[in-house]
Amino acid sequence: MNHTKGGLVIFTANSHPSSRELGKRIAERLGVELGKVQVYQEANRETRVQIQESVRGKDVFVIQTMSKDVNTTIMEMLIMVYACRTSCAKSITGVLPYFPYSKQCKMRKRGSIVSKLVASMMCKAGLTHLITMDLHQKEIQGFFNIPVDNLRASPFLLQYIQEEIPDYRNAVIVAKSPASAKRAQSFAERLRLGIAVIHGEAQDAESDQVDGRHSPPTVKTTGAIHPSMEIPCNARTLAKNSSHAGLCAPCMNHSRTHCLCSLPVLIPKEKPPITVVGDVGGRIAIIVDDIIDDVDSFVAAAETLKERGAYKIFVMATHGLLSSDAPRFIEESAIDEVVVTNTIPHELQKLQCPKIKTVDISMILSEAIRRIHNGESMSYLFRNIGVDD
Repeated sequence: MNHTKGGLVIFTANSHPSSRELGKRIAERLGVELGKVQVYQEANRETRVQIQESVRGKDVFVIQTMSKDVNTTIMEMLIMVYACRTSCAKSITGVLPYFPYSKQCKMRKRGSIVSKLVASMMCKAGLTHLITMDLHQKEIQGFFNIPVDNLRASPFLLQYIQEEIPDYRNAVIVAKSPASAKRAQSFAERLRLGIAVIHGEAQDAESDQVDGRHSPPTVKTTGAIHPSMEIPCNARTLAKNSSHAGLCAPCMNHSRTHCLCSLPVLIPKEKPPITVVGDVGGRIAIIVDDIIDDVDSFVAAAETLKERGAYKIFVMATHGLLSSDAPRFIEESAIDEVVVTNTIPHELQKLQCPKIKTVDISMILSEAIRRIHNGESMSYLFRNIGVDD
C-alpha cells in the first residue's frame, strides 16, 4: 500500500482517536494508507497541525468527523486545509459526513446564519470541493462557492430495514412531525409501505415565532416623514386623556400619522392536541429523520405510537449526535431500536445503550473520493435518489 497512490493523499484531521475510525475504513477500501499528519492541542488550547509528508501537486482529501468539541474540530479542519494550501496541494477536498452548525441555517430573532459563516471560512481556508451527507437543509449547498456533493444515506438505511427487520412488510413509516413528512413519504414509497404523521407536537426550533418577523418596526419620534409614507389611524377607540386627544389607546406613545393599529394582526399559533394521522395499530412503526440529538421528541413520539397500538418502534436517522443523556433516555423509553450511521462516532453511547445500532457508510464515501480523484462522474452515486431523500 502507498500513501500517495496516483497522487492521492488522505488525511484525518481529528485529534480524537475514536473519530479517526471512519478515515481508516475509507483508506482500507481505497487500498491506501492514511497520510502522515500530527494534530494536537497545545497547553494553551491552541490547535497545531504538522503535515509530515509532501503534498505538492497532489489531490488531498481531508476527512473530519464531529466530536463533542465541535468548535475544536472545525478549527482542526480549517488549519489542516490551510496548511495543505500553503504546501501547494493541487486540490483540497473536505470530507465532512456531518456538516457542523447545519441546524443554524435560518435566521432566528437577532441571531445569524452560522452555517453560512462556517461555509465561508472553509472556502477561504482553501477548500476546493466538499463531500458531505444528508445536509439538514439542502439549500446549505448554496452557501458555498465551490462544488458540493451532498450524498444520501437512505440506501443504507433502507437496506437495513429490509435485512434486519424480519416483518418489515407489516411496518409503517412515521414522520414525528409534519416537517419530516417528505422524508417519510420517500422511504414509504421505496419500501411500498404506508405512512403515518404525528401532528401536534411543538417544534420550537422551527417555529415561525422565532424568526424575527414578530418584532415591531421602530418608530422615529423626530424628523419629518413624507406624506405618502404616513399610515392613517383607523382605530375607533380614542384615548380619553385630553393630553392624548385624537390618539388611539394602543398607540399612546406614537403620533397619529405613525400609528400601527391599521396593520393586520396575525392570530398566534396554538398547539393542537397530539394526533396520529394514519393507522399504526398492530404494526411496526419506523420513525425516520436526518438527525437525532435531543431525543425528547422521539421518546414522546414513541409513547404516542405505543398508545395507538404499535407493537415495535424503530428510529432511523443519518446522524446520531446523541448528546447529553440521550442514551439513558432511549434505554428507558418505548423505543426498541435506534439505527444511525457512523457519520459521527458514538461508540461510547453504544456502550451505555445497547439499543443503538450502527450502519457503515464508508463505502459510498470511499467511492466518492475515488471518482473525484479519477475525474469520473458522480451521478452513479445518486441513482434513484429522490429530492426528498
